[in-house]
Amino acid sequence: MEATSLVYYFLLVSLCIDFSQNETSAVARRHRRRMRSGGQMRSSPAGHRSPRQSRTELPAPVAMVPSIPLINIDDSVMGVFDSLIGLGGHESSYSVLPGKKGHCTANGMIMYDKAVWSPQPCITCLCSKGEVICDTTMCHPLKCPKTIIPAGECCPVCSDTASSLDPSIISLDDISEFSGDSPEPNDLDNAKVLSSARPQTEKDELLRTEVVELKDKEGHKKGEKKRKRKGKKNRQKDKARRKKKPITRKEAAEDDVQYESDEDDSTFRMPSHFPIPVPPIEAPPLPAACSALDTTVSCINAKLTQIPPISDPDLTSLDLTGNSITTISDEAFNGIPNLEWIDLSKNNITSPGIGPKAFKVLKKLKRLYLDGNMLVHIPSGLPSTLEEIKINDNHLHAIDEDGLQDLKNLVTLELEGNKLSEANVSPLAFYPLKSLSYLRLGRNKFRIIPQGLPATLEELYLENNQIEEVSEICFNHTRNINVIVLKHNKLEEHRIAPLAWINQENLESIDLSYNKLYHVPSYLPKSLLHLILIGNQIERIPGYVFGHMKPGLEYLYLSFNKLTDDGIDPVSFFGAYHSLRELFLDHNELKSVPFGIDEMRKLRFLRLNNNKIRTVSPERICRTHTSDDDVHDHSEEEENVESRLEHVHLENNYINTRQLSPHAFSCIRSYCSVVLKPQKIK
Repeated sequence: MEATSLVYYFLLVSLCIDFSQNETSAVARRHRRRMRSGGQMRSSPAGHRSPRQSRTELPAPVAMVPSIPLINIDDSVMGVFDSLIGLGGHESSYSVLPGKKGHCTANGMIMYDKAVWSPQPCITCLCSKGEVICDTTMCHPLKCPKTIIPAGECCPVCSDTASSLDPSIISLDDISEFSGDSPEPNDLDNAKVLSSARPQTEKDELLRTEVVELKDKEGHKKGEKKRKRKGKKNRQKDKARRKKKPITRKEAAEDDVQYESDEDDSTFRMPSHFPIPVPPIEAPPLPAACSALDTTVSCINAKLTQIPPISDPDLTSLDLTGNSITTISDEAFNGIPNLEWIDLSKNNITSPGIGPKAFKVLKKLKRLYLDGNMLVHIPSGLPSTLEEIKINDNHLHAIDEDGLQDLKNLVTLELEGNKLSEANVSPLAFYPLKSLSYLRLGRNKFRIIPQGLPATLEELYLENNQIEEVSEICFNHTRNINVIVLKHNKLEEHRIAPLAWINQENLESIDLSYNKLYHVPSYLPKSLLHLILIGNQIERIPGYVFGHMKPGLEYLYLSFNKLTDDGIDPVSFFGAYHSLRELFLDHNELKSVPFGIDEMRKLRFLRLNNNKIRTVSPERICRTHTSDDDVHDHSEEEENVESRLEHVHLENNYINTRQLSPHAFSCIRSYCSVVLKPQKIK
């Protein structure tokens, strides 16, 4: 009887052991399936993290610490993870989500205890007794000569074997890849022993599993698992086929494992693959003080210290006036290659701060303004398309023969307010400028007219220099010159050569104001129309000085000089009687209206104010008729009617208006045009 009882007892114990082993094997199989699914999720985008996880930031990488192998109930290795305690004893900053019955909740899904998944690339999470523990995946070093990183993966693989690897499937023999740590020798030995000890039936459990979802009448979901196993012969064929043909990502997605939660009675499906959206590349926003309108960006007084990074091929105008920009790098305009106009005036740009290729990308640039900077020489490598350059108020101290090379389309060049002179400007400096017509060199240190002026030049401005002489050869090659401005220099009439400009056929305007002239210069150009002599010390207008001009002088400005009655002859205006339109003789020392004004039939504007005139004779401005010659009277009447005087200024003289002749201004159409008040008192 006792023997029979012992037999029953041993049978009962053996049945319990078998049942326990079956249960633990089932749990192990579920863990391994979750591990496989977790490996597939490593390519999931960051947008699928749980809300609490999305608010946390990845911790900075810390020094490697010994790995802790996690052993399942059935002694199978589930994964090797870094220690949760880093240097200094600080815990991981990842969120810990509590669960029930040892499970974890992640992104609204139930994870079993010891489950492994990846919420985003390069992040691996573990469910451990109701807590979610995540850490950054580290890659172990490879010894192959060439490596590549497969799409959606974090760690590199050898390039010769990468094509045969499926990044969505993780081999159990390479579990150390989860943590990225180089496993300890003991861990490797344990993994090899455990891997070799697995029965073939456990490996077969990793084959395809299909979940069939069913709903009962009460609305609950039920899953019926159907496992399809292949025979030994089929497995061998499948293995051979996989060796020949690499597994594609599409095939791996078809092999995704789907499983259900038994305890919560709800079906849980792991998505096969999430496409990672590539965000569009957007240009950085403009600074707050900048504005954009159509094809123009304006950053005036925006307190910029560098050219803002702009990427807009349609932009044609850029205004950066009044900032604190000091440099122009070679890449400054790479994003705006179609610029036609750049204004960099009033900055702090220096010559060393401009890259040699800063303007190379600008193939359509026409206007470049660099006024008010700190340049010591003209920037090199300027585009040949330029038509206008302004570098006024800088520190330019030289222009060599290559300083303006390749600028064959340049029309306007402004270099005022620098330190240029005939000593540091090469005679060949302007030779490359085959289209230049407008040149401003005012407020420099020239003592003579610069040599080598372009033949195409039409307007030359040399005011506020120290010019003392105009030689015969200055304008020999500038046959198209139309305007010459030489005001505020040190010219005297005898230092102007007789043949300096008399033969110019297109020269119409000369400004010699504020020099050291004592009389109106002789040998003026034949084609001259405008002569400005304001602010000299002129005491005399020589006779016939305008007699050789054709079609004749139209504008003569002699204000603020020292003209007296003796300095103006009856023939001083000969040659201008039928052409002169404006005559300024104000602020001189005249005591009477000069001779010849009554002969000027086209005169419209006459200034005689601020002189010492005491009376206005009737015949000096308007001619009177003779009573005994009717025919002569008639002709004179016609001439008076033909007078075009519109404005006459005689204020600030010593005229007694009550003693004026009624015929003094008879040729003027409106007496409102005659200004007589105020007058000075003795």
